Amino acid sequence: NASLQRVTFSSSVGVSLPCPAGGAPHAVLRWYLATGDDIYDVPHIRHVHANGTLQLYPFSPSAFNSFIHDNDYFCTAENQAGKIRSPSIRVKAVFREPYTVRVADQRSMRGNVAVFKCLIPSAVQEYVSVVSWEKDTVSIVPGNRFFLTSYGALYISDVQKEDALSTYRCITKHKYSGETRQSNGARLSVLDPTETPPSVMDSFQSGEVQVGRSIELPCIASGYPNPTIRWLKDGRPLPADSRWTRRLTGLTISDLRLEDSGNYICEVTNSFGSKEVTGHLNVIEPLRVTLSPKNLKTGISSTVILSCAVQGSPHFAVSWFRNTEPIVPDQHFSIQGAHNETLFITAAQKRHSGAYQCFATRKGQTAQDFSIILLEGDILTPSFTSTICSFPFFRPHFSLLYPKYPCKTWSPISLSFTPFNLLIYPFLPGTFSLFFCLPPFSPLSLSRSLFLSLSFLSLAGPPSIRAMRNITAVAGRNTFINCRVIGYPYYSIKWFKDGTTPLPDNHRQVVYENGTLKLSDVQKGADEGAYLCSVLIQPQLSISQTVYVTVKVPPLIQPFDFPPTSIGKLMYIACVVSSGDMPIRITWRKDGQEIVSGTSGVTIETKEFMSSLQISKVSLEHNGNYTCIASNDAATVSSERQLIVTVPPGFRVQPNNQDGIYGKSEVLNCSVEGYPPPKVVWKHAKGIGNPQQYHPVPLTGRIQILSNGSLLIRHVLEEDRGYYLCQASNGVGSDISKSMMLTVKIPAMITSHPNTTMAIKGQNKELNCTARGEYPIIIRWERGDTVIDPDRNPRYSITTNSNEKSDEVISTLKLKPAERGDSVFFSCHAINSYGEGRGLIQLTVQEPPDPPELEVREVKDRSMNLRWTQRFDGNSIITSYDIEYKNKSDPWELKHATRKISPTNNQANIVELHPASVYSIRMYSYNKIGRSQASKELTISTEEAPPDGPPMDVILQPMTSQSIRVTWKAPKKELQNGVIRGYQIGYRENGPGSNGQYSIVEMKATGDSEVYTLDNLKKFAQYGVVVQAFNRAGTGPSSSEINATTLEDVPSQPPQNVRAITVTSDEAVITWSEPPRMTLNGVLKGYRVVFWSLYPDGEWGEMQNITTTREQVELKGLEKFTNYSIQVLAYTQAGDGVRSNVLYIQTREDHPGPPAGIKAVPSSATSVVVSWLPPIKPNGIIRKYTIYCSSPGSGQPVRQKGVTSPAKILSFGGTVTTPWMKEVRLPCSSVGEPTPTIKWTKDSEDTTIPVTQDGHRNILSNGTLVLRSVKAEDSGYYTCTATNTLGFDTIIVNLLVQVPPDQPRLTVSTTSTSSITLAWIPGDNGGSSIRGFVLQYSVDNTEEWKDVFISSSERSFKLDNLRCGTWYKVKLAAKNSVGAGRISEIIEAKTHGREPQFNKDQPLFTHINSTHARLNLQGWTSGGCPITAVLLEFRPKGTWAWQSVRTNASADIFLAELREATWYELKMKACNSAGCGNQSSQFATLDYDGIILPPLVKSLNFHSIIVRMYKYISLFSIGCPVILVTLGMALLFIIRKKRKEKRLKRLRENPKLLKLNFSSRHVYISLLCVIGEDKATIPVTDTEFSQSVNPQSFCTGVSVHHPALIQNTGPLIDMSDIRPGTNPISRKSVKSAHSTRNRYSSQWTLTKCQASTPARTLTSDWRTVGSQHGITVTESDSYSASLSQDTDKGRNSMVSTESASSTYEELARAYEHAKLEEHLQHAKFEITECFISDSSSDQMTTGTNDNADSMTSMSTPSEPGICRFTASPPKPQDYDRGKNVAVPIPHRANKSELTTHFGGVKHVGAVKSSLCNFQNYPPPPDHKTSHKAGASASSTGGSGPTPGSSKVGGSRDSLLESSSSGLGRLQKQNAGAYSKSYTLV
Repeated sequence: NASLQRVTFSSSVGVSLPCPAGGAPHAVLRWYLATGDDIYDVPHIRHVHANGTLQLYPFSPSAFNSFIHDNDYFCTAENQAGKIRSPSIRVKAVFREPYTVRVADQRSMRGNVAVFKCLIPSAVQEYVSVVSWEKDTVSIVPGNRFFLTSYGALYISDVQKEDALSTYRCITKHKYSGETRQSNGARLSVLDPTETPPSVMDSFQSGEVQVGRSIELPCIASGYPNPTIRWLKDGRPLPADSRWTRRLTGLTISDLRLEDSGNYICEVTNSFGSKEVTGHLNVIEPLRVTLSPKNLKTGISSTVILSCAVQGSPHFAVSWFRNTEPIVPDQHFSIQGAHNETLFITAAQKRHSGAYQCFATRKGQTAQDFSIILLEGDILTPSFTSTICSFPFFRPHFSLLYPKYPCKTWSPISLSFTPFNLLIYPFLPGTFSLFFCLPPFSPLSLSRSLFLSLSFLSLAGPPSIRAMRNITAVAGRNTFINCRVIGYPYYSIKWFKDGTTPLPDNHRQVVYENGTLKLSDVQKGADEGAYLCSVLIQPQLSISQTVYVTVKVPPLIQPFDFPPTSIGKLMYIACVVSSGDMPIRITWRKDGQEIVSGTSGVTIETKEFMSSLQISKVSLEHNGNYTCIASNDAATVSSERQLIVTVPPGFRVQPNNQDGIYGKSEVLNCSVEGYPPPKVVWKHAKGIGNPQQYHPVPLTGRIQILSNGSLLIRHVLEEDRGYYLCQASNGVGSDISKSMMLTVKIPAMITSHPNTTMAIKGQNKELNCTARGEYPIIIRWERGDTVIDPDRNPRYSITTNSNEKSDEVISTLKLKPAERGDSVFFSCHAINSYGEGRGLIQLTVQEPPDPPELEVREVKDRSMNLRWTQRFDGNSIITSYDIEYKNKSDPWELKHATRKISPTNNQANIVELHPASVYSIRMYSYNKIGRSQASKELTISTEEAPPDGPPMDVILQPMTSQSIRVTWKAPKKELQNGVIRGYQIGYRENGPGSNGQYSIVEMKATGDSEVYTLDNLKKFAQYGVVVQAFNRAGTGPSSSEINATTLEDVPSQPPQNVRAITVTSDEAVITWSEPPRMTLNGVLKGYRVVFWSLYPDGEWGEMQNITTTREQVELKGLEKFTNYSIQVLAYTQAGDGVRSNVLYIQTREDHPGPPAGIKAVPSSATSVVVSWLPPIKPNGIIRKYTIYCSSPGSGQPVRQKGVTSPAKILSFGGTVTTPWMKEVRLPCSSVGEPTPTIKWTKDSEDTTIPVTQDGHRNILSNGTLVLRSVKAEDSGYYTCTATNTLGFDTIIVNLLVQVPPDQPRLTVSTTSTSSITLAWIPGDNGGSSIRGFVLQYSVDNTEEWKDVFISSSERSFKLDNLRCGTWYKVKLAAKNSVGAGRISEIIEAKTHGREPQFNKDQPLFTHINSTHARLNLQGWTSGGCPITAVLLEFRPKGTWAWQSVRTNASADIFLAELREATWYELKMKACNSAGCGNQSSQFATLDYDGIILPPLVKSLNFHSIIVRMYKYISLFSIGCPVILVTLGMALLFIIRKKRKEKRLKRLRENPKLLKLNFSSRHVYISLLCVIGEDKATIPVTDTEFSQSVNPQSFCTGVSVHHPALIQNTGPLIDMSDIRPGTNPISRKSVKSAHSTRNRYSSQWTLTKCQASTPARTLTSDWRTVGSQHGITVTESDSYSASLSQDTDKGRNSMVSTESASSTYEELARAYEHAKLEEHLQHAKFEITECFISDSSSDQMTTGTNDNADSMTSMSTPSEPGICRFTASPPKPQDYDRGKNVAVPIPHRANKSELTTHFGGVKHVGAVKSSLCNFQNYPPPPDHKTSHKAGASASSTGGSGPTPGSSKVGGSRDSLLESSSSGLGRLQKQNAGAYSKSYTLV
């Protein structure tokens, strides 16, 4: 499909491309790119439908993809027969882009042709065409003098002066978008004719056009006299052809043919010269391809030949494909032919089956055809397997034929058939017939191949000859005689003539094998006679049959002709037949119609072989073609001749005298007749009297003879008067002639007037006009189209004078004076009885020009480009321009000027300006009349330029080993060249091995003095630093390089090659080498060897270290035969470096020490049992023990038996250490008679408890105590007592159970943009030395934890390579020999950085026009983290669909394809790793003329206004009270808010409002309370504080921890995570029975707050609780808790101060900073709680208020203080988030001690706070009243609050109420504020 080979579509519309293919069975259609890549669907961009249609959807310019929207595609169709492809289809999307069309002013002489062309930009010229032209806003209708060419030009023929009065515009239309454009208005300057040679104004060029189309070859020329145009083709005049039309616009050729190709020449000539234009036209035919054979099925190994016949124009290329793949010649494939048009497949294989395609391509045209080739093993042999069934051959009834393959058609006769057989019904015996079979799969090409392979069917039977009929032959022609033999077999067939002469006997006779005799060029005498056909059926037996041939001779007409004749004469013609067999019939016809004798004066006489035609009186009706027709039995022949009758000329209309009017057309009538048509000649004799001599009239374009003989005179002139003679002749008879006289009447005409004239504004001017013509003549003056009446307009006067001698009238028009409005066309009209003449006078009034319209085209830093438009030049050529400019603040006397700018320029550059300055500019224009007024003054601001000066006073200060602080001041003001936006700090290492390249960091400017810290530098390295300032324009010069060295740090690598050698059993030598110099990070001070012993029970010995400056050390005094771990480190002034890997050694063996204990106990009268303990220091492997014994008095040891004794215990007491959850056996073996009894007891404080046997404890028969799955509570002293009648014995065993270590206390030290430094304090080691720590961290909103393993000696760690501005969760666990301990509280910390924000000082848009807008992305501040993406969404106001643009650009981005004059909504989102910032705006595009739209205003018609006013008046009476109440509430709210702000200001200004007085055992706290109706914050005095413990007046709970109590029980809650949003949980418990800490109990007990208040049971997940909002009334005092992963997504920031402070002044300053930090200016900030402690105790206060987010008690002995406050902006969608959130309510263990109860639920609007059992502690010495008040409070702490005092600050703000009432209130609350928490540390 040729129309699909190139598809262009509009991006706003899209396109659908059907796949131009199909097949049977159904073909699968697929699309590909021209590269062969598969097409895939792109959502909303590209989709392939199930029917194979490829659809490209409309898209915005930002979504343009050249691989999709500007690429070559093709589709394929595939089924069982094969796979074919379409030609490549070029798909191109066209955008709607702005463009302007322009028409240039033209000049033309009067009477010539003017040509206007519409100038279309080349970028859109292919898609934009001219649809019409306008003249003065009125569409031009082609005709008269206006012509529109096929390519859009406007021709104006016979140009007149009035054509200059109009403006001309072209209208264009975009082919795909439908957008129309109107050009500027162009003017035509009409000049008076001057003798000039011709010049070509519009011409044609070479081109190529398809056959059948039309083409227009323009050729327009101007000149005077008007040039004539002659066309030549290939150097010869154009042939006469109706398809060729010469018009004013050029030569038009329709229905192009191939022979129209050639070189065309347009010659234009006048009397002063000639021009010619040459171009080549190439007419081409579309390509057509035919591939044959069309389809072919053949056998394997055969040869297949495919021929590709290409029709159409030459110069094409042929390519071959098989199943869409290009065919590459190889041993099977070969491509031959001049154009590769033949494909040979040699020894074809089965794999060569498929679809073959031939493509022909020429200059973008592609045509193709395909063929299906099927290759099989045994196929397509068109023969039959059997001929006849087994039936009697002498009388068969039918025959059944079986082909080898199914047949679709049988031929020639099919009485009955199926696809597999042919059934022939009865036939004669011995006959044979010819049949062939057409397979069902064979198309036409295959059927032709089968016609060449025919199968004969021979039928058995006695031979015979079919009866033959006699034959009549025509002499001179060929004749065939068939001898048909029926039956089989026979031997031969022979022919004889006249029974004797065997045939053939001459060259005209041929006998074929099948018995047919051919006689060529039959002759009557030689070939006529009897012919015998003889058939030999047996060797001696023949049969024969005779046929007689008769030869007939056709008629032969002798030639005849008609002699010339004339009207009235006689005519006789004879038609004679000279030969032919009789009878012969002769007839006549005239012009194809048979002539009937006796009609129209024609008589026909016919004889035997002759017929005559007679006409008695010839007339014109007898003209025509006459035919004589002769026929006989042999043939019919004819002979035709033409009869011509001549007539002498005669007049139909005779000439008569006529009057002609000058300038008009006149026809001199003269009509003649005759045959041949007479030739008319006109002659002219000048003069009015008797004609003297006639001369032939010259025939020109003005004078010509019409077809009827009349003379046409176009534009009659005076010299045309005189006598005219009309003479006619045709060679028949004599000539005829007739004369007439032509009188020329002169209409009134203007003979003299100025075409153009000038006048000076304010001066008088006269216009003269001369007329002549037939008298009387009237003169009328007009101004434009208005008749001038001097009586009405006294500024004009008219005088008229007649000159009778010359028959002229002179009229003068005076203007007194001339004005600007007189610059028009004036016309003087002369009128008489024969016509009217007009003279146009173009008056130009000159004056000084109007000031130019000045505009700024481009503004740079030190220059600007100005462009101006000179609207009115004063009708005088502009001679020069002046430009003046000055600083805006200066007077014009201090101006700078650029003078005498060339008038040909319309723009200028002003240079040497100062950047970032404001200038005023104005302009003058000059002509020869004078200077214009000053133009409108423009105010221009120059762009910024890069700073010209460097930053000043650059100072470097090393801060750490990896950071240097850089401080500097801004460049000098006059060198900044704009607003300093920021600075670039370049730094490089100045040391050996550095590359010398600067690393650049950038920061935004904050003021005149700046500071920046360079991080991540090399340690103890010298760096050079330079600083550059930059503004919007660029970067200025850098400062001089300053050097500084980072501080020393610890070595980053351990010593190398550490080795250890044991010398003796208590001495070892350690050696090493120095660490690499680059890793020392300072000056090496020495080395430190750290070592510790490893005992067999897994415990570590004390860690020791030795310091040395050498690279070797001897370790002496080591324990013998002991494993040691050794590490070596290097240290500098900054501290210890990295330790080396642990090196393990073992000291040598030595003599063992004595046994640790020995017992010798008599077990009977004759035996002693000896038991002992291994040596405390075995110093090796104990291999044996030696027992020595001796008798009393004997000096040498003797081995002998012991003596009998009372009950004794053989086992030893002491300390037993074991890991938890193991089984422990404590032996207690005893001897004695009688057998002792064993009893085990365990010490418990001051008492002993017998050990009872249960599933956990068991005492074996041998006295061994077995403890299974020991726990920490199993630790203690166990006593075993053995008793019998003779005595008792005891041993004491101290059991130590090792458990995993306690959780460490984890805190955050410092943070940066990419790191978090953590510090921790280890907890209890669980009875086993800590082996190391496991640190886990993850991004806050994920659960993907990463592990870091840390040495046991480390107490801090730095997490590097973190994401900027991101919250991280961190937890830590310690490990000992038992295993990993409990995980620390999860803390959360945030790296520096925040989401991007848009700088309000930056312009959002830098440029907006009618279709584009450029956004300024530099207005986004990164927030400290690099911006990764910017997402833009925009839409026209009032529409739904948003258009999206995503970019990572940091400068500018364009929004394209916007609608003209349209308001848009814009949303921007900039994202970095910290989050996303949003910015929204509205903007409007300009209209077509560049005018800014006014702001949007809702327009209401009058009716709607009246209706709304009526509604408002109706609602006024109802809404007035509501409005008043609302205004009152709003006023009250404003007053209360102002009062709060004043109090807060007073609070900040007075830091002494909160005082902390700490002593060793007492604490005194001044608190701020929420009291009164407006919840004002006021300080509480000392006395008030002591009284405030009363539940009826105290505003919040207070908890004071006594130091002794703290030391005994430990902190109530260890809260490591202080980041808001995390629910802290207690990891420690206090047992109510005694003060011993039980760190690993699974539950802990909470003391009830009051007797009337039941305890609370909290679920194990803070986020999911049971009924009653997580608080359930039960009688149990214990609960379980686990670590919560819940995080509050509403948190924003952690605010930290360098010096921690517990004063409210610091707190107020902190959350004021948070307001600025988080843009929560409209949020409500409330203090949640404060916790203050000193270094010696956990003294703590808790301040709460009504709107707290959460309430939590803390103990932070290592931190000066913690305060928390909550920001609560309204967020309705999150009201229900916290409905199932429980907050822990901590209690003291001992009810007698201080109990504090406070809690909060997020979704409750007010947080309740109650005071429980305030303990009376001794007050300070100077506050006795306080002590008393405290006692009073203690006595009433258990009672519930009184109803009258439970409410403070209104019904909603209860701060003191019972737990039961609070519970009921919790149940009633359904919504609350969405709070965000902040913590000040």
